[in-house]
Parts: sequence; structure tokens; C-alpha cells
Amino acid sequence: MEKFIFEYKEKSELYLKKEEGDGKVEISKDLLQKKELGLPNISEGTLVRHFTNLSRNNFGVDNGFYPLGSCTMKYNPKVNEKIAGNDKFLNSHPLMDEEYFQGNLELLYNMGEMLKSISGMAGITFQPAAGAHGEVTGIMLIRAYHNFKKDTKRNKIIVPDSSHGTNPATAAIADFEVVEIRSNKDGLVDLNALKKVLGPDTAALMLTNPNTLGLFEKEILTISKMVHDAGALLYYDGANLNPLLGRVRVADMGFDVVHFNLHKSFSTPHGGGGPGSGPVGVSKDILPFLPVPIIKKDKDLFSFNYDLKNSIGHVHSFYGNFNVIVRAYFYILELGIEGLRKVSEKAILNANYLKEKLKKYLELPYKSNCLHEFVLSGEKLKAFGLHTTDLAKRLIDYGYHPPTIYFPLIVPEAIMIEPVETETKEVLDKFARDFEKIMNEASSQPDLLKEAPHNTPVKRLDDVMAARNPVLTFDDYESSNK
Repeated sequence: MEKFIFEYKEKSELYLKKEEGDGKVEISKDLLQKKELGLPNISEGTLVRHFTNLSRNNFGVDNGFYPLGSCTMKYNPKVNEKIAGNDKFLNSHPLMDEEYFQGNLELLYNMGEMLKSISGMAGITFQPAAGAHGEVTGIMLIRAYHNFKKDTKRNKIIVPDSSHGTNPATAAIADFEVVEIRSNKDGLVDLNALKKVLGPDTAALMLTNPNTLGLFEKEILTISKMVHDAGALLYYDGANLNPLLGRVRVADMGFDVVHFNLHKSFSTPHGGGGPGSGPVGVSKDILPFLPVPIIKKDKDLFSFNYDLKNSIGHVHSFYGNFNVIVRAYFYILELGIEGLRKVSEKAILNANYLKEKLKKYLELPYKSNCLHEFVLSGEKLKAFGLHTTDLAKRLIDYGYHPPTIYFPLIVPEAIMIEPVETETKEVLDKFARDFEKIMNEASSQPDLLKEAPHNTPVKRLDDVMAARNPVLTFDDYESSNK
């Protein structure tokens, strides 16, 4: 293969020059930069220090407790990062002939088999690039199922009032009408309310179990029967799968479609704008509609199968974000089914332990034992002229990422806390002690909370102004400081 190097001649003319021989190819001057880039004129040392200090200001699960309710911010084992960085995984191109990446295909196939075993589902697609993308894919599969049966009048999707915000958004994006049902006094699905809205126009009920209050839907088999008797399907939002691992299979609860959040349940990197992965599992009746290709095994050979005439087609280029899947694959291999069961056990234990510690300071609206997370109400803070957001901001000063606040909406001044299984008792005890200190500050020095955070590079922001006039570039920064 011939190698080329760039070479500058007079008047900034740029050539590609062969390393061997005299041949050269001129690049059009139209492609050359003609104006200054407008970048800050600073030394390399200053630049390095700037970005190094920025990185130190980032908060992540590697440097502190991250109790972000309903987001399962567990520690990411570094051995999985090392494996995913293997050259054979990192440098294999999806357009190569299948014979050259049999190992990758085998990994995807085996991962699918493991997720099928964990969930009880009949088939898996890895194409969706994130949980929300998995949701949309799942609802598209539900639409395809009903259309195939010529049942096209089903244009409504039911969601509980405690559902994740992505659920109604997904239904709306997929052009369904959203029907919200209330929770009962115990924070669970109200069966009478569900019965009233189920009908021949219902396409599906979107549900997560345990729900966003951290409570297990005890009537799930009754709910499943009601939905199926109405001719509709049951969709499982996999965001809260962590406390069920190795204990309860999604299919056994009656769900027809599920999306997995690999970053929540199986410890792949979470957020930051990078690639995610939201595989979707389906029951036997939904198999014909899966996105193509699916992975096929024939003896010891693996290949892509495009022969699904009722498929909804591609939902992602190639076959999903492969290296994210690699991380989750080795996480499951390392733990095995017994390890996954211990994950769910420790997640439930940690949540209930911390709940008992913190309910002394804030109201616990729903008294049942929780699973992976719990929700407190900051209503009593109003007696000091404070709100839950003030408590959350003050937690930053103590070195914690704030939990989810003001969600679910059915709890006033909500604060949702999920400690996950990877945190130790010492971490939880310190968090509880610091929580108590902040509550004492709330009664004796409320202004400390109102003006928090105090020890961060950026102090309390004007949320409205930040949303309307974001400073996203160097030019924006220069303009805002003139």
C-alpha cells in the first residue's frame, strides 16, 4: 500500500507527496483554511492545566457517592474497560466479511442468550443505542404486532402517573395517544383506574416493576391478565431491573417487550454524551418483527440473518454500540447467576438500610419496604423557608452528587435515593450523618442551604437564565463578559 505525507510549499500550497517516488497530488486551495480560527492564543502549558483542572472538577462514580435515584449509578469495573479496549474488539470494522469477525458475532449471540435467560424473553436485538431508543424500538414492535393482526384501531398507550418521563414521551413520539392512570394509596397501580381505561383501542401498558417509588407491583400477574384480556401488550421499562437480577424474570411477570439499560443493570459507562446501549427483548409472538439483522448460529458459524419479512427494519447503523455490549457481557460472565442474585440482594439491602436511616429527617410517604430505591418528601423543609433543591445543592458541598429531586411527581418536594449494591456500609453511614448535619443546618442556618453550593467553581445558577442563554462556546463566553 502506498503511503503519503503532507508537505507545504510556497504560499501555503499543500500537497500529498508519496514517500517513495516524485509523484504528488495537489489539493484544491478551496479546501484550505483562509481565516483565523478565533481560538484563544495561549501556551500549551496553560491549555493542559485548564483541561486537567476541568477533569478534576468532573464528578463521577469513581470519585464519590452518586445516589442518583432511578439511574443505578453503580461502579464500573476497570477490568471490563481493559477487555473492551482489546485491539481485536476495538479495531474490527462492521463492514468486514463475517468470516473475519466470528468472535464478535459469537459474543453478541452469547450475550443475547444470557439476556434471554435473565429475562425469559424469546429474542433480543442489540441495535438500540440507549434506553430511550430501546423504548421507541419496543413501541414500534408493539405497533407492528397489532398492524400485522389488522388491529389498527389500537392507538392508546397507558402509563402510570409515577412512570419515567421517557414513557409518555416515547408513546407520543411513536404517534400514540398517552393515557395516564393514577396510583393508589400504597403507591401502586390502581386496578380500578386501569380497568376503566383498558379497551379495544389500547395498544399497551408501559410499566416498570419495581416502580419509581421503589415498590414492587404485587398485583403484577393480575395487571398482566387484565392487559392481555383486553388484547393489549405489556411493556417493561428496564430502568429498575437491578433489584430483580437472578430473582424474577420479566417474562414470568407477563411482559411482552422489555428494554435493558446496560449502563444501569450491567455496569457499563453511564451518560456523558457517549454511546450507550439499550437492547430490547421480546416474547415469541413479537419475534417476527425484530429489527434486522439478527444473529444466527449454524453449527459453529455465526452470521447476520436479514430474512425477517415482517421486520420493522433497521433502528441503528450496523448492529448497535458493540464495545458497550462487550463490557456488559464480561460483567455478566464475571458474576454468573449467583453473582447477579447477590447484586440484587445487596441493592435491596442498601436501599432499605439507608431508608431507615433517613426517614428520621424527612417524611416517607409510602411506608412499605422498598426494593432498589426510595422516595422521601422534603415538605417539612418549607417550615424553614427551604425546598428540596436547597437540600440537594448543599449535598454538593459535602462531596455528594445530589439524588434525583422532584420526581416522581406524585410526591411533593420529592427526593429519590438509590444507593446501589457497590456502596459499602461505611459510605452509607457517612451519607446519613452528613444528611443529619444538613437538616440541622436547615433549622439553625437556612441561608447556608439557600446559597449552596459554596465550595464549587460555579455557584448557584439562575436556572431560567442558564436555559435561555447557555454559554456553550468560547465566543459565547467572550460575549457574556463584555
